[in-house]
Amino acid sequence: MITYGKRTELNTIDVIRLFESSGIVRPFSQPSRIKEMILNSDLIYTAWNEDQLIGIARCVTDFSYCCYLSDLAVHRDYQSRKVGATLIEHVEKELGDEVSLILLASDTAMDYYPKIGFNKAENAYIKKRKY
Repeated sequence: MITYGKRTELNTIDVIRLFESSGIVRPFSQPSRIKEMILNSDLIYTAWNEDQLIGIARCVTDFSYCCYLSDLAVHRDYQSRKVGATLIEHVEKELGDEVSLILLASDTAMDYYPKIGFNKAENAYIKKRKY
């Protein structure tokens, strides 16, 4: 049975394993960087199958106007089971109707987000990190 919840503490190795198993591109070889990503997040919801982390929605937000959904990752074995959509529902419920939810989608997820209520933005810019 999959359980969902808000988390303030996560094991870095669990998050790295989830990222690797989900197909998301993140700096796996830099555990200290992943740890900082977790520690400096404002809002994290997770999905678990018993003691296995199978999904995460990691956000940076002011809880008033906008929220950047920095990571939405679901273990490959659990994709197409609405785990990602359920994580986003938890985030939206906490944020309320006055907060915009913003994200950057990978090429492989471009068709997914409109299915769960996101609108494509044509008026956005990005200055990419040097990684």
